[in-house]
Amino acid sequence: MGFNSIPTVEDIIAAHKRIAPFIHRTPIITSESIDKITGASLYFKCENFQKIGAFKKRGATNAILCLSDKEKANGVITHSSGNHGQAVALAASEQGIKAIIVMPDNSPSVKIEATKDYGAEVVFCSASIESRRETVERVTKETGTHFIHPFNDYDIIAGQATAAKELLEEVKDLDFLIAPIGGGGLISGTCLSVKYFSPNTKVIGAEPKEVDDAHRSLQSGKIESNETTNTIADGLKTPLGDKTFAIIRKHVQEIITLNESEIIEALQLIWERMKIVVEPSSAVPLAAVIKNKKLFEDQRVGIILTGGNIDVKSALF
Repeated sequence: MGFNSIPTVEDIIAAHKRIAPFIHRTPIITSESIDKITGASLYFKCENFQKIGAFKKRGATNAILCLSDKEKANGVITHSSGNHGQAVALAASEQGIKAIIVMPDNSPSVKIEATKDYGAEVVFCSASIESRRETVERVTKETGTHFIHPFNDYDIIAGQATAAKELLEEVKDLDFLIAPIGGGGLISGTCLSVKYFSPNTKVIGAEPKEVDDAHRSLQSGKIESNETTNTIADGLKTPLGDKTFAIIRKHVQEIITLNESEIIEALQLIWERMKIVVEPSSAVPLAAVIKNKKLFEDQRVGIILTGGNIDVKSALF
């Protein structure tokens, strides 16, 4: 039932209809004070108000609803530093399916506890991509669970595309739409929604300089890796996949990189001026606008605030 090729407009519309009973249609918020600071008209799609506190609920729900009965039988497994794990945990619980989430042992405690609260079994691994993959492979062999990739999956991408779809339905004639980049599932879906529903809108990616593999991949034409994952934006540490990179390479106009102080400045601005809680990854697109005021001046810019799951106890900068 799942997609074996890049989702079409019909696929994304079907995915949106499929997941609608299990997600929130999140609000779009504006801020006059932030508009004055940036010189642009900004429209924030607040996925921090989504179920589990992040856009990941969209893709996880779509992926699970697309599974066959045979695939559902032994449950599902995934690896995640937090938000995707919570999303799979809740989506599986809603369908009465067992979920195992492989998490790095340095994941934020708030995300670990939330994942368990949603009914999933958490298995820890070391904080490396290799360890994640090896642990998933081992547990899958032991349990027969079906693996749901966090981003490099067309069902996931189609689900994530629905956030931009909603934004484009409510705010017409956007000049730019900006999303942060980790593994690329959100921005891949964003690219497809823009292509199908607002083709004159330009898609811009934003990512931390500390994990700028997508920026370098776009320049080199092949998937690059990162030497470090030393960024406050913990949701953006994951490298691209072949499916997401193929879409990004074709449809993303530019990827803007931000240093840690620029991300923190944008994060504090959202907290102080908009009075909403977002996690550091969510602030990266706004940081891109602030850093490139000339590019976005007098433009209508959509920004996807990806999530709001922070560990308040450790959120001291």
